[in-house]
Amino acid sequence: MHCVSSKHAVMMVSFCQGALLLSLAAAMAVYADMKVDCGPDFVTLMWTESQPQADTSLLRLGSCFPTSFSAGEAYFYVDLTDCNFRILVTGDVLLYSNDLTYVASEDSYNLAFTHPVVCAYERPKDWYSSQQIYDPVFKTYGLGDLQFTIGLMNDDFSGPAESTNFPLGSIIPIMASVVQKTHQPLLLLLEECVAATTPELHPESTMYPIISNNGCLLESVSSQSKFEPRQKSSEMRLSLQTFKFAMGEEVFIHCKLLAWDPNGLDNTKKACHFVKGHGWELLDNLAQSNLCDCCESKCKSRRQRSVASEKHGMVQKAVIGPFTITDVNS
Repeated sequence: MHCVSSKHAVMMVSFCQGALLLSLAAAMAVYADMKVDCGPDFVTLMWTESQPQADTSLLRLGSCFPTSFSAGEAYFYVDLTDCNFRILVTGDVLLYSNDLTYVASEDSYNLAFTHPVVCAYERPKDWYSSQQIYDPVFKTYGLGDLQFTIGLMNDDFSGPAESTNFPLGSIIPIMASVVQKTHQPLLLLLEECVAATTPELHPESTMYPIISNNGCLLESVSSQSKFEPRQKSSEMRLSLQTFKFAMGEEVFIHCKLLAWDPNGLDNTKKACHFVKGHGWELLDNLAQSNLCDCCESKCKSRRQRSVASEKHGMVQKAVIGPFTITDVNS
């Protein structure tokens, strides 16, 4: 039984075999139909393409090739443990997410696209993972048509962190993403992040700035912290080197996530990190690294719409944690 049909960039939400399936149609897929079935431990996906020039053999679900394909159709039958499905834990929900991608050939008339597929399952009360996924690892926030996710990852960003204890000087991989119900592409930015010892920020809270000045990664100046190259515009990966702060105590990172127009970068809408020997560089376009010059002073926008973005619900506050920074010498 196919429980969902997605067409013309419409968000479909349906219960299927005890699983909540969310499927977002890609802009390039308006001439196709996708049917997905979330099974208890597997996923089936049928892609029907109406454009005769489309080569369905070039479709991929994560790292998996189609189980079968023909002219105009591609079929996937895969286990949730295969194809590099990502597992997110948000309270009582297990999220299995992946991407259906079309890898266009050089002589193809069809453009490449990425189509997110997410299956959400109720988390059994006695459930645990062999990867030891912790509740503090991932948090999901809904805001209007947007869904933000932020969490701690393993070393290669292929899955959730296996521990919430990080030795001083080690790298904490952090990934944030946003999913939008419309097909308009959005650029995800980390406007600011601070570490604190409390899950909520108060005027008296002890804080350690990590990202400030509208997207300047301060920690990159004196450490190995850096923004990793993007895999997609709606996702950000941060390699944060641990620092001396609240050693042995619970630490929370408070961030402000911003979903923004990819073509609307300015002094206050950017992702900048300091590269030794080069100075401040813009993650998304080295040629525009002059937008990062203000990281040493105060970044101010010259555009009126920068203020309007928050009124339209494009900004989301998020918290990661708790986790612990430990001193290996103590």
